[in-house]
Amino acid sequence: MAEQYRLLGVELSPYSVKVRSYLRYKKVPHKWVVRMPSRSGEFAKHAKLPIVPLLIRPDGSAMQDSTPIMDQLALEFPQPSAVPDDPVLAFLSRLLEEYADEWVNKPMFHYRWKAEADQNSASLRLAELRMPLVLRYIPIANSIIQAQIATEIKKRMTGRAWVIGSNEKTEARIEASFRNLLGLLEKHLKARPYLFGGKPSYSDFGLWGQIYSAWTDPTPRSIIETDYPGLKPWIQRMLNPSAEGEFESWSALRAGLMPILKEELGATFLPWVSAVLRALENGEDKLAVQLQGELFEHTVGGPQKYHAKSFAMLKAQFDAIEDREELDSILREADCLSFFRS
Repeated sequence: MAEQYRLLGVELSPYSVKVRSYLRYKKVPHKWVVRMPSRSGEFAKHAKLPIVPLLIRPDGSAMQDSTPIMDQLALEFPQPSAVPDDPVLAFLSRLLEEYADEWVNKPMFHYRWKAEADQNSASLRLAELRMPLVLRYIPIANSIIQAQIATEIKKRMTGRAWVIGSNEKTEARIEASFRNLLGLLEKHLKARPYLFGGKPSYSDFGLWGQIYSAWTDPTPRSIIETDYPGLKPWIQRMLNPSAEGEFESWSALRAGLMPILKEELGATFLPWVSAVLRALENGEDKLAVQLQGELFEHTVGGPQKYHAKSFAMLKAQFDAIEDREELDSILREADCLSFFRS
């Protein structure tokens, strides 16, 4: 039997389930290990940052950060591939993954901690992870202490929406963006099992991680199942994805992907990233940018500081493509090219 990798994560973490789905697709022998207090020693031993997912190799070395984990595993387990052979499509897939990780995380987090029903649901699920194992055999004490922990989590997290830029000046754009994305994805996925054809790509793992996590919360689950039911098969398929065909050509994908690139990346995500990078470069603690004709204003800090590093990696991948004529044409049409030329 092949030696197992150990993936320490949490079901409520979109990046944890993203990597878990990728491991399943790659058929990497692994064990899903829920991070909880009883496993804090193992986590502390291997983690450089206090974040999940944490992937521990059979040799004891460890990796963090979902995209670098996937990149490394692609070298160790090249088949089945999650990267189109066409470098243009490979970059577009990676670009959509970046959008998912850094922007679609906003509606996921926003919905989770906005309405009381969602707050209660998430708080109780997180509290369950913190319960001492011994109390699970004492139902009454377990329920009382879990409720107390959930109350503390709810109180702390409901005041942290600013971390992802959710406030009264931004929530309408965040919610509208989420609904627009869901509608465009539903339409595009009617004709194919995955975003780029018969195989899941980085874009699927990134977008699915955020949308699946949102779907586990009451409000966005209701939104998805009531207004965008055509996404349900893809959400379920990505829990344990497999190759069902080949990647398609850009000409076959263009009608469905171009609206996402143009409306969500060119008009929303990349202008926001650009504003974040300017604010960080200038040492400013706030940003204000017009997105789709609406003022999007929030504090800069926390996880947003990661965007400079993350976008620099994406820009390096763009610069490494030798023949960019077709890619430049696609990005120009999607109003995205200028963000990679500056």
